[in-house]
Amino acid sequence: MLAIKSPQTYHHQPGIRANAGEYIAPLSKQIAIITTISAWKAVNPELEESLKQHGVAFSVDFLAGECTQEAITEHTATVKASGASLVLGIGGGRVLDTAKGVGNRLEGVAIVTFPTVAATCAAWSPITIIYNAAGGHESSQPLTKMPALVLVDSEIIARSDVRFLKAGIVDALAKWYEFRPYQQQNGDNLALNLKVQAARFAVDTFIEFGQQAIADNQQQKVSTALIKVIDANIAVAGMANSMRDDFPAPGVAHALHNRMTHQPELHDWLHGEKVGFGLLLQSILENNGGEPDATLLALLKQFDAPLQLPDTFGNREETMQAMAQEVKFSDQNKARLPFTLSASTILQALQATDRPY
Repeated sequence: MLAIKSPQTYHHQPGIRANAGEYIAPLSKQIAIITTISAWKAVNPELEESLKQHGVAFSVDFLAGECTQEAITEHTATVKASGASLVLGIGGGRVLDTAKGVGNRLEGVAIVTFPTVAATCAAWSPITIIYNAAGGHESSQPLTKMPALVLVDSEIIARSDVRFLKAGIVDALAKWYEFRPYQQQNGDNLALNLKVQAARFAVDTFIEFGQQAIADNQQQKVSTALIKVIDANIAVAGMANSMRDDFPAPGVAHALHNRMTHQPELHDWLHGEKVGFGLLLQSILENNGGEPDATLLALLKQFDAPLQLPDTFGNREETMQAMAQEVKFSDQNKARLPFTLSASTILQALQATDRPY
């Protein structure tokens, strides 16, 4: 079985916020917007004017915290009460996941995502990530309904903090490093091979255009390099995540990330930064506790992924032991990896990161 779940349309254009009404009006004339104060400010007044120009009535609700089950339930009730037939998420990953989660619950309500940063592939990804109120990962819920439209405005992303773009690059390049090991035992798996090919295209994009894209983002300049990297972060990484079959290929770095989200000292790390540290751990695991892959290490350094845990842990050894023991990864999927993933090997990898790279 091969299933590919993707948005109906991905539309990336500098300044597209000023034409948002043109794309949304054919889908719905009554929409509910979920956003944050900063994201709403970033897309306006152009987006609001475009919606009004095309006769699209809208309500705006702000997400105050994480994408939790409670937040999705609350916003679902609000959207349902508004009579909207489309939910538009504007912002970063937690907002987009909330909007997807809401739209997924409501029959007859379309989903549109509008990322204001390129820090993850959440605008495209066929899952909603659920966290608790403190930011700890709880579950990854597959969507039965994908966005009808993804709107990407590189002018908005060019104005965002470059830290988000770097984190998005690391999160996207993780896909290749995470999917590739499964090929050693599943070389004829079509879905896996497609995932790996898409993920490799993203890695090649970052090698060629990543540094220039970062420089252009720092100058708030839309460029060919920045556009290519934004597309790799959102669309290509999302596409790699969209291909599924009966044999899952969960990412080790993302599993390590999920445990890290429960560590208060790491709450300030962005999603891609935690994934980057997870990639470092995975590479140490692949090399039986030895030195990480040199190419990967160079990429992590280039895009400022953290390579050590902070010094703020109370009892460092106890914390590392707890982290290693609480990583969730099924025995079935562990058996499909070409390296040993266990509490003891994860602990050894964590301890190895205390030496400087």
